[in-house]
Amino acid sequence: MSDQIVPLTSAYNQTFTVELQVDGAPLTLNHAIRWSEMAGYWLLSVSDSAGNLLVDSVPLITGWYPAANLLAQHQYLKIGSAYILNAGNSKVDYPGRNNLGSDFVLLWGDTNEVA
Repeated sequence: MSDQIVPLTSAYNQTFTVELQVDGAPLTLNHAIRWSEMAGYWLLSVSDSAGNLLVDSVPLITGWYPAANLLAQHQYLKIGSAYILNAGNSKVDYPGRNNLGSDFVLLWGDTNEVA
């Protein structure tokens, strides 16, 4: 597995392009991350390099394997797996308004196939 940390900040609306290695091949994905004041958590949207929306409004929350994979239901897209990790020993299970990118990081890896 080629795990990579995707750089994040706690800016309320982030859009950026990331070149990743997924399943042994380079993959360029556009990310949009936004804070939902109503929900009280961060949401992730992913588009391909042509701007086609692949996944939308995925909550950035932690979890226990295998449910922790934010992209588990989208394995057929072959865009990898994504996990929010509590790297700062926060007492909550999801990043708040001000600690995304510091206490919580986004780890991207290979597609996890269910056998």
